[in-house]
Amino acid sequence: MEENQPKTGKFALTYGLILGGISVIFALMLFSMDIHYQRGIPVMIVSLILFLAAIIIAMVQFKKANNGYMSFAEGLKIGVGVCLIGGIIGIFFNQIMANVIDPEMMAKALAYQKDQLMQTTALTPDQIDAQLEMGKKFSTPTMQILFGLIFSLFIGFIFSLIPALVLKRQENLN
Repeated sequence: MEENQPKTGKFALTYGLILGGISVIFALMLFSMDIHYQRGIPVMIVSLILFLAAIIIAMVQFKKANNGYMSFAEGLKIGVGVCLIGGIIGIFFNQIMANVIDPEMMAKALAYQKDQLMQTTALTPDQIDAQLEMGKKFSTPTMQILFGLIFSLFIGFIFSLIPALVLKRQENLN
């Protein structure tokens, strides 16, 4: 009689939903402090830690459910799936944030970026304006969604490599 093997998709979906929910809570926290448009290095670090934690927890739970076994490929599937699901939720919420909750978010982000560039670079105001105009082409909702999905898949793949290698344990088929 064959045992029921746990499905990687179930774990990717479950922990992807958890990651998405935590990401939404984090975004709301940033919004409540009125820094949701700044997207600095500390925010990126916290976000990446959340992605990595969700991947590792999902892999460990899968391995527990699979009698201590997980292949490298299963680990990669889980990690990329977690990031894809969490990323989709985060991207969707970001669109709600930018278009419904705070329609001025993009204008605030551009003003903040301009201020930062004025303080940290030797660019002239005209050069800064030209640079920001170029950046506007990449901040349309379509481009945000596209880059967000690519980023989620890339981070999912990169952040899954080491945990999948460390946690993998193949069954002996002798």
